[in-house]
Amino acid sequence: MKLYMVSLGPGDYELITVKALKALKQSDAICIPTKSADNSFVRSMTYKIVKKLMDEFGFDKPIIPMYSPMKFQKEDWQRQVDIIYNSFNEYKTLSFVTLGDSAVYSTVYYLLDLIKEQNITIYKQCEVIPGVTSFSHASAKVKKPLCVGDSSFLIRPLHKKKVPFTTVYMRPKIGMSTENIKNKNLIYTFENLNYKEEQILDYKKQKVDKYMTLFIDFLQ
Repeated sequence: MKLYMVSLGPGDYELITVKALKALKQSDAICIPTKSADNSFVRSMTYKIVKKLMDEFGFDKPIIPMYSPMKFQKEDWQRQVDIIYNSFNEYKTLSFVTLGDSAVYSTVYYLLDLIKEQNITIYKQCEVIPGVTSFSHASAKVKKPLCVGDSSFLIRPLHKKKVPFTTVYMRPKIGMSTENIKNKNLIYTFENLNYKEEQILDYKKQKVDKYMTLFIDFLQ
């Protein structure tokens, strides 16, 4: 049993990652959200991306519609989770796809929160695959950086004035103390991601040991 949460990128099928493409090809079926109550994909950009990928890279998978009315109600997320549960009766490996990157305003973590509460076995067999964000793609389009040097950038929803937030701390110097980083929520330390010495700690290290160190104080 394996569940992939696959990020498709910002609307251009060529911006999918190699890892995401491999997950889709390895899956027995693909769960695709649709806003249409009749489970059609007439207006679905997500479906169009998956279809183009299947056509160009020569694979074909059963498609499982996931009605997603975007009302941000728990019963809608639960219905999608139930579809995933039921689909495992027929398939061993599933992919659930989302536009953009799963970490940014995505349905993925609403679903994973429910799965973690209800079926820890499936949760442990789930892999989240990141993707290109819309704002990273927009930055590339106009050849303008989101941040450079010691600058930073913010992501904020337009419809709210005060919002909870996640903070990312990066570009540290080896040997520096982290006492100035105030962990307000749930802070993790990431060292040498994707290298042999990769280390992920569910706390803040008191001193920076590696140049490629990242601290994330996650929204709870």
